[in-house]
Amino acid sequence: MDTIVLKFGGSSVSDNINLNIVAKKIIELKEEGNNIICVVSAQGKTTDNLIKEAKELSAVPNEREMDALLSTGEQVSASKLAILLNMLGHKAISLTGWQAGIYTNSDYQSSKIINIDVTRINKELNQGKIVIVTGFQGVDEKENITTLGRGGSDTTAVAIAAAIKAKHCYIFSDVDGVYTADPRDVKLAHKLNSISYEEMSYISGEGAKVLHDRCVELAEKYNMPIIAACTFNKNKGTEIADCMEETIIKSIIKNDNILTIQIDGINNQFELLKKLTKNNIKIGKYNFENGKLTFTINKEKRAKLEKILDKEKGQTTIKSVTKISIVGSGISNHMEILETVLKVLEEIKDNIIDIDVSACKISVLFDSIIETKYLNELHNSLLEKKYI
Repeated sequence: MDTIVLKFGGSSVSDNINLNIVAKKIIELKEEGNNIICVVSAQGKTTDNLIKEAKELSAVPNEREMDALLSTGEQVSASKLAILLNMLGHKAISLTGWQAGIYTNSDYQSSKIINIDVTRINKELNQGKIVIVTGFQGVDEKENITTLGRGGSDTTAVAIAAAIKAKHCYIFSDVDGVYTADPRDVKLAHKLNSISYEEMSYISGEGAKVLHDRCVELAEKYNMPIIAACTFNKNKGTEIADCMEETIIKSIIKNDNILTIQIDGINNQFELLKKLTKNNIKIGKYNFENGKLTFTINKEKRAKLEKILDKEKGQTTIKSVTKISIVGSGISNHMEILETVLKVLEEIKDNIIDIDVSACKISVLFDSIIETKYLNELHNSLLEKKYI
């Protein structure tokens, strides 16, 4: 009997109606003769609401307590789904991250999985149960609850799939696969049948909200195929594995969740960078020149960054910006793609502050938030020239 891992995102388990849809999909796969491990996210906007409520109490909440708080959302989803499946006549049990044997380091809010002891999971599977595991969380060596960072339920699912040697790991959401651009923004975006681990890692790393970037790294390391599919239909999803599509460009991502930080008159750039690293603030596009330090961060790290900068000398400017990334293996060998990109963006060339070309991506950073129409124009121009 094959074991498969299914992960359902927040929109999939958002209410009792959707939980019934999820339960039906689980039962269908169970009745095909599979052992089922199901990983769930918190319902709907639960995590966002918990963060908002915590920040009403403290601008920068204690991270240990935030992990304890945020972990409750997934527990609600898991227990509700187990209640429903048992009522429908299928034995099911919910397990928290620590009950499932997920051990992490102590980097609160962005912990890494160190080991998974699958003894309890195997015990429940051997009793014929559907095992439902809370995503996004584990426990450290001091038995403190930890979380893996936003989107971390994907990583939980892939890590369990690798540890249990599952046949496949399915990531279900409200989108039926990986698209050439966000289909909510680009009408001509189309779904990919398959994509390589490397390309998917770039797409996730550039801000596409399809898969957690760390889950793709894990999947590649353990050669675990991921199938990204939709909870609400039976359309074929996108397989992420050791494969390549014929097209050069796989996806174009517009990321507005970025801040540029500029600090004038900084005394010791390396000490500041060490503090940022210690506090799990990931920085991008770093530059230091003439006593001026410039770098980018994700918006959700702003409060933590400002707390650190309060103790620094120098004048700080923080600005919301956009980055557009065109991702595809070997893209740097096709300079005509960059030529097309520059032609499309000529109208807003004065807003461009950086262009980065590497083996798998072309990234353009702007000094402000730009309109979605430029994403459409880029996608349509590159599609017309058959690069997508």
